[in-house]
Amino acid sequence: MNRLSLLALATALTTPAALCAQTPEAHYTPASSFDTAAIDTKADPCTDFYKFACGNFAAQHPIPNDQTAVDQFYLLYNVNTQNLNGILKTYAAKADQHSPNEQKIGDYYAACMNTDIIEQKGLAPIQPLLTEIDKVSVSGLPYLTGELQRYGVNLFFGFGQGQDFKDATKQVAQLDQGGLGLPERDYYTRTGDADKKVRDEYVTHITNMLTLAGETPAQAATDAKNILAFETKLAVASMTNTERRDPDKIYHPQTLADFEASIKPVNFKPFLEAIHAPAALPGPLGPDSIVNANPSFFPAMVAAVRSADIQTLRAYMKLRLLDTYPHNLPKRFTDENFHFFGTELEGQPQDRPRWKICSSGVDTFLGEALGQVYVQQYFPASSKDKTLEMVHDIESAMDADIDTLTWMSPATRVRAKEKLHGVADKIGYPDHWRDYSKFEVSPTDALGNAERGTAFENDRQLAKIGKPVDKLEWGMSPPTVNAYYNPSMNDINFPAGILQPAFFDPKADLAVNYGHAGAVIGHELTHGFDDEGAKFDGKGNLSDWWSAEDKKQFEVKTSCLVNQYGNFTAVGEGKDAVKVNGKLTLGENTADNGGLVLAYMAYLARAKKEGVNVTSKTDGYTGIQRFYIAFAQNWCENSRPEAVRQQVLTDPHSPDHFRANGAIVNQPGFSAAFSCKKNSPMTPADSCRVW
Repeated sequence: MNRLSLLALATALTTPAALCAQTPEAHYTPASSFDTAAIDTKADPCTDFYKFACGNFAAQHPIPNDQTAVDQFYLLYNVNTQNLNGILKTYAAKADQHSPNEQKIGDYYAACMNTDIIEQKGLAPIQPLLTEIDKVSVSGLPYLTGELQRYGVNLFFGFGQGQDFKDATKQVAQLDQGGLGLPERDYYTRTGDADKKVRDEYVTHITNMLTLAGETPAQAATDAKNILAFETKLAVASMTNTERRDPDKIYHPQTLADFEASIKPVNFKPFLEAIHAPAALPGPLGPDSIVNANPSFFPAMVAAVRSADIQTLRAYMKLRLLDTYPHNLPKRFTDENFHFFGTELEGQPQDRPRWKICSSGVDTFLGEALGQVYVQQYFPASSKDKTLEMVHDIESAMDADIDTLTWMSPATRVRAKEKLHGVADKIGYPDHWRDYSKFEVSPTDALGNAERGTAFENDRQLAKIGKPVDKLEWGMSPPTVNAYYNPSMNDINFPAGILQPAFFDPKADLAVNYGHAGAVIGHELTHGFDDEGAKFDGKGNLSDWWSAEDKKQFEVKTSCLVNQYGNFTAVGEGKDAVKVNGKLTLGENTADNGGLVLAYMAYLARAKKEGVNVTSKTDGYTGIQRFYIAFAQNWCENSRPEAVRQQVLTDPHSPDHFRANGAIVNQPGFSAAFSCKKNSPMTPADSCRVW
């Protein structure tokens, strides 16, 4: 589950009785907004605040076999998914009163839940694509690649659309590196024993998938080794996750003619036709131009393709197709896919129950149709109003805080405030709902629904190229347990799904809500001013609005966080120890630290306005103490070591323990709240402060 991420470049039943034949789901209740049972009163809050606030959480929340971890996001995800499942079971039943969208979400869920039909159909739903792959020649690769990418298959490279970094009013075609089966490029290049083991397991996975698809074991084993070698070439040509955090490094406008010249003798037009790109691609350099995130990748990718034999390329395409839709294929494919990606990579013993998989599938492909029903039942207008009040409080806190930054010059301070005042606040759900009328959903075709849903979204996205930006559009569905900041939109987005207990509770006191949801709001707002977001101006354009000296001071302050978090050991010991990547996680760490400062300021201001005594005690703790405990309890977790290792290697977020303590050690209001002595572990003499 992604958590508080910067938006990046993003499954039959015929009768209700068949639903009842499925294994009954567990019943989940909302988590406590202030979890006194998780607090370890024997732990010293000045030594390890995470252990104090969350010390009993792991014992109370053993990791289920179908999960890699348990944390607050997972607990709320369970409740939300259970609620979605209740909605979907209602609409999966045939009823004349269902609206078209209600029937679509019900039919999608029904088809996904009917594993008997999925087993009966076998590979028949994707056999036409498998046949095309078996027959494709080198000259036919561009068209078939476009056809498969339209169905969401990660082949060779990436293609899509997005706002132009330098002119946020325009939507342009984008090209990027891609085509890897392992989580990211360094899995192919690191030399440690753990990484070699992962690559060996990956070869076994490829062998098993291709054998299940009909290859002989010997041929599948040969293809698997060759696919790893081929993907390794793509990986070597790819940029690292850390490098890609710099927007200047992934913005390279090219005319379409210049791009095609760089990939000779490949003809790119068949790809564009097959993926349903517009006939014209207006971009930064004229009527036919694109933005290339990694120009050096494409010649290397073409060279890798030309040096591979056609059998390897066909096997590679077949593998990528099979791994795209594992939960809509027969169980033998689902099990093999999960064994590698779930168990081997993340240590998860069992896959999620089917009802969770299918409920999440509907949310993926029909998120706003499902979300419209969800918000009617679970997100009252009062919650939206209260959240908006918190957002305004935190924006006011940032406005005041900018005035106190001694390292920032007056001119840059003016530009910072211009950007802050231009931030758009999106709360709960969109003002207008997405049109799904062209998305055909069948109650008996799970795989076809997923294919059509992916193609529908591909076509919807690519049709935006050259058209005005819809600033009201959302990048997450309303039930999502997450939030994001979009630098090109300069907006902060909080779906209704995360505005539920424990993160937001209408019945909770100010301290708890500002510690939970307030810190989330502050986090997303601060993303507009972290090392990535600060490169975009108030209009969403990649623009240097900093003075040279201010930029230098900013980099000194962010380097403090890089060094601080880079010294945290996330998992393992000795030569097997894996430390947090301070550069990869810098943006999220900056947002955690700055967001907590802003939430604290906003809490004090709101308490004063409402006449709330922040020193009075509830549950044995003052309001300020409850604020900090609530924040830390956002990150209470129990995780498998394999999952933590993968997170550290691939994810821009620090592990939860360090998201709590890493922010707390830099908070100016913390030491007094818990009477910590100077130079105690949680109140070091040298702390970091950016915002």
